[in-house]
Amino acid sequence: MKPAQKVYILVLFAIMFWSTAAVAFKIALQYMDFIHLLFFSALSSFLVLLTILFIQNQYKELFSYSKKQYLYSLILGFLNPFAYYMVLLKAYSILPAQLAQPLNYTWPIMLVLLSALLLKQKLNIISLLAAFVSFFGVYLISLRGASFSIDIQQPVGILLATGSSVIWALFWIYNIKDKRSEIQKLTLSFFFSVFFIGFALFFFSDFQIPEFKGILAAVYTGFFEMSITYVLWLKALKLAKRSDKISNLVFISPFFSLLWIHLILGENIYNTTIYGLIFIISGIFIQQIFSKSAKA
Repeated sequence: MKPAQKVYILVLFAIMFWSTAAVAFKIALQYMDFIHLLFFSALSSFLVLLTILFIQNQYKELFSYSKKQYLYSLILGFLNPFAYYMVLLKAYSILPAQLAQPLNYTWPIMLVLLSALLLKQKLNIISLLAAFVSFFGVYLISLRGASFSIDIQQPVGILLATGSSVIWALFWIYNIKDKRSEIQKLTLSFFFSVFFIGFALFFFSDFQIPEFKGILAAVYTGFFEMSITYVLWLKALKLAKRSDKISNLVFISPFFSLLWIHLILGENIYNTTIYGLIFIISGIFIQQIFSKSAKA
């Protein structure tokens, strides 16, 4: 098999797996609260990542870092998966999947805005236009099929789903500064996050063993939203000659996700959800296209 073919097969699997995450979230939430879902999925994800490191004979590096690097992993683990998924899964527990899922895709725009704030990067008129286009998409999604109105239904859920993208953007900014292996960093992040989630479970929920279907959905989430799919994506980026072209393909995922949400969960997809998602993705592409032109 040619390297290019292998790249696109890996990307296809990653996109398909990620597109099923929203369905897995909603199924699991039928049997447990969002904290239980995060606990079981994060724990299973950590075990999968650790197994991959054992298979690749890279696990010894986990014990070779400095105190500063472990502290950095602790902070990253707090941001993701703990804080990020706590906010996102809470949003899923409030909103229909077709609303929570596309709102989370505002993170590239949040990344640009936060980079300007935290890294002192220049924020030009194109970035502001891109942000406006994407946030107009957020507004459309919040309408839930209704006509234009200032009366937004379930504003807390909308705020949480959109706010989760802020946490992901923060994680991305600080993660880039850490030059260690991505899988190594991710494994340690999940290791530390399990303790954070355990505290949340102890103080804010009553630990219970959910029904088997719920456990299965949570483990599926850990495997195919948080760990294996991420490894496939990293492998594809490593093999690809042009990682930017591959990276843009991930934005196919939310459209497939809406299909699974309709077919499996039975949600009737609002026109405003589709239009809103198109605006969100359009804003992202405006930002990417003009930022590349500026660098050329």
